[in-house]
Amino acid sequence: MRRVILPICLLLGACVPGTYSYHEPATRAAMPEEAGMPPMKAFSAPRPLPPQRSNRDIQRDILDLGFQLESGRMLQHFSRFEGPITVRVTGEPPITLISDLNRLMHRLQTEAGINISRVSEGPANITIEAVSRDAIQRSLPKAACFVVPNISRLSQYRAARNSRATDWSQLRQRERIAIFVPNDTSPQEVRDCLHEELAQALGPLNDLYRLSDSVFNDDNVHAVLTGFDMLVLKVFYAPELRAGMTRREVEERLPAILSRLNPAGDGLAPRFAGSTPRAWIDAIQTALGPGARPLERRAAATDAVRIAQAVGWTDHRRAFSHFALGRITQASDPDFAQEQFVLAERFYEANPGTDLHRAFAAAQLAAYAIAQGRGEDALMLIGPHLATAERAENAALLATLMMLRAEALDLSGRVSEAQAVRLDSLGWARYGYGADWAVRAKLREVGALSPLKGPNG
Repeated sequence: MRRVILPICLLLGACVPGTYSYHEPATRAAMPEEAGMPPMKAFSAPRPLPPQRSNRDIQRDILDLGFQLESGRMLQHFSRFEGPITVRVTGEPPITLISDLNRLMHRLQTEAGINISRVSEGPANITIEAVSRDAIQRSLPKAACFVVPNISRLSQYRAARNSRATDWSQLRQRERIAIFVPNDTSPQEVRDCLHEELAQALGPLNDLYRLSDSVFNDDNVHAVLTGFDMLVLKVFYAPELRAGMTRREVEERLPAILSRLNPAGDGLAPRFAGSTPRAWIDAIQTALGPGARPLERRAAATDAVRIAQAVGWTDHRRAFSHFALGRITQASDPDFAQEQFVLAERFYEANPGTDLHRAFAAAQLAAYAIAQGRGEDALMLIGPHLATAERAENAALLATLMMLRAEALDLSGRVSEAQAVRLDSLGWARYGYGADWAVRAKLREVGALSPLKGPNG
């Protein structure tokens, strides 16, 4: 399932120094002069990066993804669909869902080589039911969306949830799966759910925090299927494999499959990233998930940093530990939070393949610079990451970076350029944040960072 994680671009205004309330509305200059919003923007052709890791590492990743559940429970058999796969949408889908689904399915056909198609009526192998967010969370409180075998409607879930039919560990060949996505949230959140849940309906059921380049990671940094993810799905549907195989049978075939599908990976040295302790996972989920009180979040984020240090990590998980602690403390202790974001950036920078992670860190660092009136510094922080956010198809991040850039341009005296960038951000914000009121709220939040728009600005 896609977990409900505190959006890591929110509360940018918490970087404002304590003498200024970030809830203060921005002045009218922070808003576009036009009364209406520009049209919603859409991304161009996907440009996923190919995996940059050794096939020996990828083999281990595929085995851990394919033979273990998120709970840690081991699976005895490899499971997948056999033959052509059909997909049907039911419920009340938002207007963007079908176009995003068609785009995703085209990628699955062309990049992963999966025989998958959409049907408009009748039974299907995979049913995507669009329902309200409340309906999803009444069934699974910590989920933004989720996937279940052997049912087709959310109304069937309560009766079936504790039965063998919905137990993934009992599954060998997949035949009928339901995906439940929200129909009353932003277009990006719906799309992200489609990518993660359809990928799990087709392939791996596990998530691994050690993967820096995958949606199969509960940090929710990647919004759409990556080049690594498409390779994993392509391996899952390789003709050398079949549903019901044991781990050993799959393991014996993987080296040849990966050499055929990813020959560049044979020439790269393995890194053998260590496994992720359950205590660290629990700490991160407490810090960033729903339900915990502020002091509990801070304590959990502090524990995550402590565990990362004790394990000796220097990879993206160490960086994410500092990022989470900065994220939790930015409202109560902005200077301390700034130190954590700097540490996160330092560890991300030392690890290849973390460009998107660095873009999130840059947004926080730029927000702090703007709050201090350092427009040129903010521009330098933001500049390298706009293209990264666009390539990763993260409209919410891209819009936020552009809004921050507009404030930094204002601080630098480039007012007309700032107005153009701010207006240009709105089309992406409509996709990333959804309703016009949410877009305007984000504009006010980012605008309130600037000293020019404070009570004495």
